[in-house]
Amino acid sequence: HTTERPNEAKHRGPHSSHSHRRACPSVAWHSAQVAIWRRQRVQAAGLLPDLSLSGSAQRSRSGGETGNSFQLGLDAGWEPDLFGRLDAGLQASEADARAAQASLEQVHVSLSAEVALQYIALRSLQQRLDIAQRNLATQRQTLQLTDWRVQAGLATSLVAEQARAAAEQTAAQVPQLQASLAQARHALALLTGQAPAALDAALAAPQSVPLPAQSLVMDIPADTLRQRPDVRVAQERVQAALARVSQADAARYPSLRLSGSLGLRALTLGALGDSASLVHSLLGSVAVPLFDGGATQAQVEVQQAALEQARQAYQLAVLTALKEVEDALVALGGEAARLAHLQQAAQAGVFLLKQIEAQQTLTGAELLATQVGVVELDFD
Repeated sequence: HTTERPNEAKHRGPHSSHSHRRACPSVAWHSAQVAIWRRQRVQAAGLLPDLSLSGSAQRSRSGGETGNSFQLGLDAGWEPDLFGRLDAGLQASEADARAAQASLEQVHVSLSAEVALQYIALRSLQQRLDIAQRNLATQRQTLQLTDWRVQAGLATSLVAEQARAAAEQTAAQVPQLQASLAQARHALALLTGQAPAALDAALAAPQSVPLPAQSLVMDIPADTLRQRPDVRVAQERVQAALARVSQADAARYPSLRLSGSLGLRALTLGALGDSASLVHSLLGSVAVPLFDGGATQAQVEVQQAALEQARQAYQLAVLTALKEVEDALVALGGEAARLAHLQQAAQAGVFLLKQIEAQQTLTGAELLATQVGVVELDFD
């Protein structure tokens, strides 16, 4: 976790809100997947009785006589979950829904990280372009001074050509940096679900590179792993696979179905409310699997193999997460040391730049003095 500094709000740009999550096609796709898994939770209805209203009308003819029969009633049915088959199916669906939600969170994290990296790269490219343009202006000034020194006989043409080559090399970097800058803007637009040039105006003004807090507070490694969406996805898939093993195993045992109906029967439609006769029935049925060619046992073994596969995937996800956390910590320490050396190099560069500017000033003064001396000789 990091603590944001108050002045970091100005660095956020148009991508710091959650709008890019809603606009990104990958986020929309995973959101639809979450909705599908959540709606599949209707399997919970199988644990409850079902009730329906039915009606029928019949006209028959027998022995030259025609008769009508009308019936209206309620039908009810219920399957007691004797061995937990229905409940296991519900648990598997809920675990799948949680895994889909964790996958969506993983996409959010990845997308946010990609947006942040692209935004930092864009601001870094803007600064590098500004530095290259300023260096080019300085080198062209140096080239002009060198040409004057060559004309005055104070320097050779080799020195002038070296200065010209340095200026041209720097000039060659400018279009390359401009192209990379445009590509970074296009990448940010794509990540936010917009056309490539949609953010050109919003990101045209250069800004400084956003900096993190000076100190980072590290979590306990176990807590860090639990917060990772990819680990939670693998964990929920293990739970779903375990529930499906229980569901397949419970399918080997008998199932009970209770059903009943209660209604009215009359010879005419109008008599249903007056002189109709009461009709009711109650039925209980038991289904016992005796022989299915080993299909039920094979389904149990298939689900057990899927469970083992999910466990291996979970173990791999945990090991991968541990590696990435350790790599990030090592990289963080290395970057901190690198940053300290770069800051010292920057300070030395500032001192060197001052020396170069002083040398250029001195060279200009010497050149001016030489030109004055030449003018005086011409008068003499």
